[in-house]
Amino acid sequence: MRAFSLLPIAALSVMVAAGPGLADTLPGIKAANGPIPGDVTLYAKEWACQQAIPTPGYFSSLNGAEISDAQRSGTFPCATFTGSFDGPNTVFAFRSIDDYPGISYINNRRPGELYIVGGEYPTKADPNMVGPYIAKADATTGKQVWRTYLDNLNVSGHWIGNANLNILPDGNIAFAWSNFIALVDGNTGEILKVNALPGGEAPSEDVNFKHLTIAPDGTLILKSQTRPVGCTLQGTMAIIECSAKGMKLPNSVLVAVDPKTLDVLDMYQLPQTAASPHIIAPYGDKIAIYVPMFDILGRYFWDPAAKKITADDTWVGHPLVKGQKALTAPTVIGDWIAVQTNGLLSTDKASSVVVFHKDDVSRTHSIFPMGELGLAGMSWAPPKPGADPQNNMLYSADMGMKKVAGIRIDPATGDLSTAFVLDNITSTFQPVFGPADKRVLVLTNARLPVDIEPVPVALKTADYSEQVTWRDAATGKLLAASDFFEPLTLNSLTPPGFGGRVYFPTAEGSGFYILQPMPAAPAR
Repeated sequence: MRAFSLLPIAALSVMVAAGPGLADTLPGIKAANGPIPGDVTLYAKEWACQQAIPTPGYFSSLNGAEISDAQRSGTFPCATFTGSFDGPNTVFAFRSIDDYPGISYINNRRPGELYIVGGEYPTKADPNMVGPYIAKADATTGKQVWRTYLDNLNVSGHWIGNANLNILPDGNIAFAWSNFIALVDGNTGEILKVNALPGGEAPSEDVNFKHLTIAPDGTLILKSQTRPVGCTLQGTMAIIECSAKGMKLPNSVLVAVDPKTLDVLDMYQLPQTAASPHIIAPYGDKIAIYVPMFDILGRYFWDPAAKKITADDTWVGHPLVKGQKALTAPTVIGDWIAVQTNGLLSTDKASSVVVFHKDDVSRTHSIFPMGELGLAGMSWAPPKPGADPQNNMLYSADMGMKKVAGIRIDPATGDLSTAFVLDNITSTFQPVFGPADKRVLVLTNARLPVDIEPVPVALKTADYSEQVTWRDAATGKLLAASDFFEPLTLNSLTPPGFGGRVYFPTAEGSGFYILQPMPAAPAR
């Protein structure tokens, strides 16, 4: 693989691979020489921008939900790119003062406040990690304010997989893990309430309610991931590893929960397992829940008055073609619902992006943006497609094919065309930052020790390094690139911070990195 085949050399800082004990000698860290507060003159502007965007059910912040909102859109219009769009940039870096073992997700509330989820990502060094926990930290230094543990699998025996984090309008945190849900005080870390959640057909020991979103009326809508019955592995990867051995995955459920009492209001048994997250979006005067299952994209409705979840039997999509495996989370883009295929690895067929019209599921279009698989090729695209509805752009990442693509959509017809393709390996989302006329695409990019090494092998051994890049979202042109660090925590995100910062969590390293791109100083 030829990395950065489309990248202008002038945009790059000096980059070296991170190794044990070497991270703190990297150019970006040496250049910063301490904590990074970001551009503090932007805080008030970014905060005011965000307050003008309705976020029903969520605390209004740059990243008060797992990935920006109930639709999990990945669009952050109030986040700032502080680098240059025309000239070279330098990316400064700082490693958090405190460590957060097994760190996965980072959210912000007000400027200066970070919330962290950890302890639910097994590593080679600690396969039975203690957690999950939620921590509050200083957004500039990463110094811990408090940490609240919710479980210890070594004691409880629970299956612990990834668990996301959402901040409620009152500033408290709704948090689900295993088959439990908790309400946590966002100021003190006190656990205010806890309740058990029903697993439906799946045994309680084989469910993980990672997927929590909030309906416009405030109701928490959760969906379970399921682990094959009889599987004893820990972490979210247990789903993939045990199902690959032929072990059967139980079907998932949707659950509606009161955000104040945590009472279960309703449960709906899904017809298939659903390992990827759902999204919530309005459909006329209804609250629609789009659920990706193994080979079905379904739509369900939440009725706050009747307190019922019902299926929309008139809207069922079938995106897969022969050789593809499993769906990822859907994305709303205008009148269309987009979904990525090959959420599980396929050696038979490349991944595609498929769109369905929200009014008529028979109106559908698809594209194979990276082309077909070559000899001995593989396709694995677990993250949902990114989207920029204002610019009619979708983004697709296939780490098996080692590429990322930008895709144009005709908003009227749904026709899809490829805008650009990058040689870039990422296992995570493709968020866009900034206003519509200056949108920046933020990607991670993994560097393998040997170009021909299969990605699944690299992920299992964590024997690779990874960076963050900022690109022109319309063309893919590279604007800025960080040093290479330890790998991003698998299934994690690179969320924006106030003042132009980006956070990079690494369970394989120590804590997380705070990054900020800036125009490079003139050469002397």
